[in-house]
Amino acid sequence: MPENGGPAFPTPQTPSTVDGLYDGMSLRDYFAAAALQGICARSFQTEAFAAVQAYRVADAMIKERSTN
Repeated sequence: MPENGGPAFPTPQTPSTVDGLYDGMSLRDYFAAAALQGICARSFQTEAFAAVQAYRVADAMIKERSTN
């Protein structure tokens, strides 16, 4: 599985978390959701094609972040 980029919106430890952070959505999922909005706005694709493209964009964004 590709690197997920860590948590998109980490929060400090609260009594309901045991490991220090509530991770919630991964940065990869957040990037894919943002990319998916543009993909769907541009033209209609099948759902499967749009999802694959969104995660390709997300993976490229995470890769680019790690090189800087």
